[in-house]
Amino acid sequence: MTDDVTKDSNGNVLADGDSVTLIKDLKVKGSGGVTLKRGTLVKNIRLTGDTDEIEANV
Repeated sequence: MTDDVTKDSNGNVLADGDSVTLIKDLKVKGSGGVTLKRGTLVKNIRLTGDTDEIEANV
């Protein structure tokens, strides 16, 4: 069994509570058309069971 780890675009391992900066604009599902812009600092992320997704309040 392998351990799945979530990594950022530079290959650094992410953990709960880390801060990340967006490297591209992201459309937010279910938000009525809100787009998070590149360069936005997202603090205190939460990891999900999916290595391609994180949760956060912006």
